Amino acid sequence: MKNGVMLITYPDSLGRNLSDLEQVVSKYFSKAVTGIHVLPFFPSSGDRGFAPMTYRQIDSSFGDWADMKKLADDYDLMFDYMINHISTSSEYFQDFVDKGDDSQYKNLFIDFDKFWGSTPTEEQIGRIYKRKPLAPIRSITFFDGTKRNIWFTFGDDQVDLNLETEEGLRFLDDNLRFLAEHGAAMVRLDAFAYTTKVKDTDCFFVEPKVWEILKRCADVLRAYDVGLLPEIHEHFSIQEKLARNGYPVYDFALPMLVLHALYFHEASYLSNWYEICPRNQFTTLDTHDGIGVVDVRGLLPDEEIEATKEHLFTYGANVKRIYNTAKYNNLDIYQINCTYYSALGEDDKAYLFARALQFFSPGTPQVYYVGMLAGKNDIQLLEETKEGRNINRHYYTLEEIEQEVKRPVVQKLLALMELRSTHPAFKGEFSQQLNDKQHLILSWKTESESIELHADFQSYEFEIVEHI
Repeated sequence: MKNGVMLITYPDSLGRNLSDLEQVVSKYFSKAVTGIHVLPFFPSSGDRGFAPMTYRQIDSSFGDWADMKKLADDYDLMFDYMINHISTSSEYFQDFVDKGDDSQYKNLFIDFDKFWGSTPTEEQIGRIYKRKPLAPIRSITFFDGTKRNIWFTFGDDQVDLNLETEEGLRFLDDNLRFLAEHGAAMVRLDAFAYTTKVKDTDCFFVEPKVWEILKRCADVLRAYDVGLLPEIHEHFSIQEKLARNGYPVYDFALPMLVLHALYFHEASYLSNWYEICPRNQFTTLDTHDGIGVVDVRGLLPDEEIEATKEHLFTYGANVKRIYNTAKYNNLDIYQINCTYYSALGEDDKAYLFARALQFFSPGTPQVYYVGMLAGKNDIQLLEETKEGRNINRHYYTLEEIEQEVKRPVVQKLLALMELRSTHPAFKGEFSQQLNDKQHLILSWKTESESIELHADFQSYEFEIVEHI
């Protein structure tokens, strides 16, 4: 993929559909971005596309494969593959419910009790790594009235897939090939660490099983010259392990580290991360989910993490603790629902400072569409839906976009993005220098070019210096 900024967007967030998206990016952002991560665009039963019913179609409200090809002609595209689960509304699961053991798809799913060989103990269930305070099961009533406990890690309409069977592995291979043949330059494996179901473990990133799955995916995609990006929110040591094994990773630690550095006017923890972080990574400050907390543990002391969260709720604009509770359909303790612009108090100077840091950080930067437009928390959408993550999922009309891009903060951000996407020095080596905890110099250098960011964490002033 090109060494430039990648936009992250839903297919219907910058306009109504893929056709609008192509026009918007070409009109306003073509110099700023070289790639687009198009969040799930398949027919889906929920979770804003992350409960896909099939990978063979594009939801007709978004367009069709011809629209996707038009995007792929000009930009490197990243597609999602929800390797751990599929929708209960899919033909595969519905056939299983209708026919039971006579279904050709029965081996795609995991009977929870059969998996354990008998009823699992509380200790066994308690050991499973979970994103909600419940056992990962749902009782399903079949065509004959019988009930079975089926494995559900996430939502009630996201049933886990079985990668221990020949049918499950063939399903994986076939879908990856299809995505590779239909415009993907890279495939993101969503929630891949949950696929490793092994008895008497936490069933999360279980080795060596996880390496077998990743290798299989990489081998399938390599035949098409398509990249693979495993997605995981957990301790940074897992990202380091993935990178050591040759896989690109996400830098989900950067958002909290940058907030801490700006809130408290000192960059020592951020500088330490720059020393040890993987170089083959994709950097983020914002995504379609919240600002990750679990990802920064071990890089910030626990008390500093808590101080950063407290400061966010105090300093941030229109961000409240209650938005991260069951009242807003959120029991996820691993993230905070907020746009990055609002997390920085909707202060243009602080926001541009944070983005400059991201663009000079090791790795390939990704910018979420709300962040690209310096978007505020969408309280109206949050209250209408009572879905905490929707605070950062505003739907922009074409008219709104035309106005938003005129804002000085957006114009300056786009100039920074264009610099990051085009300057040859970013193909070189990264280095850094920290002075008295408040002044950081981030440098990129090739044999013939260099570029430096001089950042003052006390005043939020920064200067970009180029050498030829």
